[in-house]
Amino acid sequence: MSTDAGGMARRARSSDTFERVARIGFAASGVVHLLIAWIAAQVALGSSGEADEKGALEQLGSATGGSVLLWVCAVGFAALALWHVVAAVLRRGQSGRDQLVERGKAAGKAAVYGALAVTAFRVVGGSGGGDGASGVTGTLLSAPAGRVLVGLVGLGVIGVGGYHVVKGVTQTFLEDLRGAGGGQVGRAVRVLGTVGYAAKGVALAVVGVLFVVAAVQANPDQPTGLDAALKTLRDQPLGSALLLLVALGLAAYGLYSFARARYAKM
Repeated sequence: MSTDAGGMARRARSSDTFERVARIGFAASGVVHLLIAWIAAQVALGSSGEADEKGALEQLGSATGGSVLLWVCAVGFAALALWHVVAAVLRRGQSGRDQLVERGKAAGKAAVYGALAVTAFRVVGGSGGGDGASGVTGTLLSAPAGRVLVGLVGLGVIGVGGYHVVKGVTQTFLEDLRGAGGGQVGRAVRVLGTVGYAAKGVALAVVGVLFVVAAVQANPDQPTGLDAALKTLRDQPLGSALLLLVALGLAAYGLYSFARARYAKM
């Protein structure tokens, strides 16, 4: 990275306005997860609905004043994605391996929030959220070594899900927060983070399993994505109760995200 580019990146990271807008992205994530939890609970009780980010944003847009909220979410997600892009390219005073790991994490977060921003902008523009995970599965399967690619994606998502569960159970998410050891972050935030990360991890692990099934069966029509994962849980023995528990966990993650908007280390 050139000196000029590095200077611009550092100036961006030191901007209070940029940081405040980026923090809105965490709050927007909280709104989205609460809506996903609400839709998932309705699905568990026998109603229909699309229990994923696109479905949540579309439901938000249909509410009174929803278009304004969608724009706020879209801008917040975009700013948070850009914040992590800057973090990924800036050099840190760490060893080569640790720096590479941190850059990788920042790049991954940038991709996640960037995808949310794109979905939000599409929904607010009336063009929908795209083909989603199922469309990605079909595209990958049509590529050379497509089954291997889809299988690797599935294993990767399972790994991310496991990481979320471990992060919640061990409460290492507190390392992401300012003042976690100084009394500023209360017990409620700890409980919400623990339950929320674990529940999100379970949901992501099921998403990964669906990708692996699509790879094994070479089935481009295999439903994948969060909505398919949650409905797969519902269709298991005692699935409605299980889905309700996961919905409560996702709601906990949503509430934790509001605390993260305030306390996150940026």
